Amino acid sequence: MDYVIIAFLCLAILLYFLLGGADFGAGIIELFTSQKNRSKTRKTMNQAIGPIWEANHMWLIIAIVILFVAFPKIYTTMSVHLHIPLAIMLIGIIARGTAFVFRHYDAVKDQMQEVYNKIFIYSSFITPLFLGIIAGSVISGQIDTQAKDFASAYVFSWLNWFSIAVGLFTVALCGFLAAIYLIGESKADEDKKRFIKKAEFMNVAAVIFGAVVFTAAYFENVPLMTWVFENEVGLIAVVLASLSLILLWYLLLKGKTKVLRVLAGFQVTMILVAISYAHFPNFIRLKAGGAISLYDSIAPVKTVESLGWALVLGSFLILPFLGYLFYKFQQKEE
Repeated sequence: MDYVIIAFLCLAILLYFLLGGADFGAGIIELFTSQKNRSKTRKTMNQAIGPIWEANHMWLIIAIVILFVAFPKIYTTMSVHLHIPLAIMLIGIIARGTAFVFRHYDAVKDQMQEVYNKIFIYSSFITPLFLGIIAGSVISGQIDTQAKDFASAYVFSWLNWFSIAVGLFTVALCGFLAAIYLIGESKADEDKKRFIKKAEFMNVAAVIFGAVVFTAAYFENVPLMTWVFENEVGLIAVVLASLSLILLWYLLLKGKTKVLRVLAGFQVTMILVAISYAHFPNFIRLKAGGAISLYDSIAPVKTVESLGWALVLGSFLILPFLGYLFYKFQQKEE
């Protein structure tokens, strides 16, 4: 049952990044859109994410519940030493969701709409930024559980160049995913061309920030190069990610947009595999040396069995209806 829970944890994190990341990315795309085109972008975005934006956070909730119940040591370490970026990320999620509802469903259209738009746009940038910072922090080796002062324990655990670089890389990936998804939602050729340009821009940004991540990893002694290029699985994942990106742009130039989302999702999945496989099952790298492993920090057997069965049975109830939700709202209006 240990492996079942770990599989659900990995799946929840992956789906939150792919679906929630594209959700955040829609706001990022809007941020980098001119004023005259923002209304069109907003309309397309509402059609794409409006019906299912709430469901995206289900994966984050599942991941948090699994960490809290099955891996209390990991949950405690993150919630204590990374409580500042976690709080900022959660505030961003709340602010973004609230602004989305009010700007979309508010019966009174007045100057507050502009306030809602700004809150939505900037929280769409801040939230994935700090999501990436948190992800970078757990593998950066900067979390000091033996720290004696506030800054060392709660600030420098996440405020470092590597974590910030991962945060910016995450923002670029979210923007890229959203642009690719929105291409398929666009009916007019003009809108498709506009989102293609956004996808190109975010793709370039992802490459640049990816290089920054490797540079920061080198100077801060994070063995990222070893994880990715000196590991057989990591190397294969990088090759597959590169090939899928080439195929994605080839099909895009040919005007074939149906499988673009699958290719974009596959590419991001391979990037995550390349980064995480080599240090699995270690979840958190510590500054004093060593790491907190998923296997070593798992809860008692009875707790694990109860959670495992709850996840398995719950998936049979939730996933079919979630799939039906996606299917119904992907049907084009006549």
